[in-house]
Amino acid sequence: MKEHYLDYAATTPVDKEVLKELEPYLKEKYGNPSSVYSKGQEARLAVEEAREKVAKILNADPSEIIFTSCATEANNLAIKGAARRRYLETGEKGHIITSSIEHHSVLHPLEYLEKFGHKVTYLPVSKTGLVDPEDIKKAITEKTILVSIMYANNEIGTIEPISEIGAMLKDVNNLRKAKGEPPIYFHTDAVQAMQYLDIDVEKLGIHFLSFTGHKFYAPKGVGALYIKRGTKFLPELSGGVQEKNRRAGTENVAGIVALAAALELARERKEKETERLKKLKDTLITEILKIKDSELTGDPEKRLPHIASFIFKHIEGESLLLKLNSQRFYASTGSACTSASLEPSHVLISCGLKHEIAHGSLRISLGKDTTEDDVNGIIKILPGIVEELRGLSSVTEDF
Repeated sequence: MKEHYLDYAATTPVDKEVLKELEPYLKEKYGNPSSVYSKGQEARLAVEEAREKVAKILNADPSEIIFTSCATEANNLAIKGAARRRYLETGEKGHIITSSIEHHSVLHPLEYLEKFGHKVTYLPVSKTGLVDPEDIKKAITEKTILVSIMYANNEIGTIEPISEIGAMLKDVNNLRKAKGEPPIYFHTDAVQAMQYLDIDVEKLGIHFLSFTGHKFYAPKGVGALYIKRGTKFLPELSGGVQEKNRRAGTENVAGIVALAAALELARERKEKETERLKKLKDTLITEILKIKDSELTGDPEKRLPHIASFIFKHIEGESLLLKLNSQRFYASTGSACTSASLEPSHVLISCGLKHEIAHGSLRISLGKDTTEDDVNGIIKILPGIVEELRGLSSVTEDF
């Protein structure tokens, strides 16, 4: 049977054009970019050219881009690095504000910092997963050092008001500056936003922005962190002078070249691809909501063009995935990083859903190779699968 891949929010295949760009750096251009001889400097030039490409797309300076192994590392570097640097300077544990629906690569570093005395405020969200900028403003204290809010949620697709939050924090920091107080840094996990949303860091008003290549057709194992010039932090990795002493370790040259090439292609295709995927997504939502006791999760309007996420009452998402898999339709119950967990999604729980209902989630995410055939196929088979599973299920609303 034909495969129908509908989990692009989890990962993407490497684009053929990107593969052509990276292959030479796995073969003949394999030098270590820290080496002073010509073969090493050939690799160094490739890394710096990639840095310039990424910086241009972000409206940043090349010196503000740090290459990492993934977005998880980038998130850890931003969050732990900012907190540790402030503690080193002031001797005081800081206060950080975040939302209850962040990716675990944000939540777990924050939990780590809490063990060492830092305070964290986890803000609630609306039923559709939106953070209220006023809630952030009210949560700010004199010890607040960082706000970390994801640009768009990876499970339900809701887009957060990042530029509005950035503008608010800019006003707060202007008042702090007048008092001689240190600024509040603003970090956003932009993993799902890079292909489809405005990523001009100046317009967004942010200090840190993290992302990874494998969400937009680059290989796994490479990511990046934007750090606004003048933003103070401590490195996570020590042991080398790479990335100007900000991230030790020999650079993944092929991956870095691929990340820059893939990001350029994604931005070139942005408008056309966004329009195409939005039409497919809207069709999915319209038709799948015809299934009895189904519900859309995430904001109906402020959502990414490629993610459609649902709840089906009285069934379990894992069983649903297995049934879809048997017919070679590949989707997800939520974040790929937590799909092996039997716990319901913390995102859906934070949006107000009961545990037993949250277990019946399905995330369908689309990409450049998704066709109408893929979409029509899952629309055709899903009602029967849901009906069959409900007939076998012991899960009820009053479970």
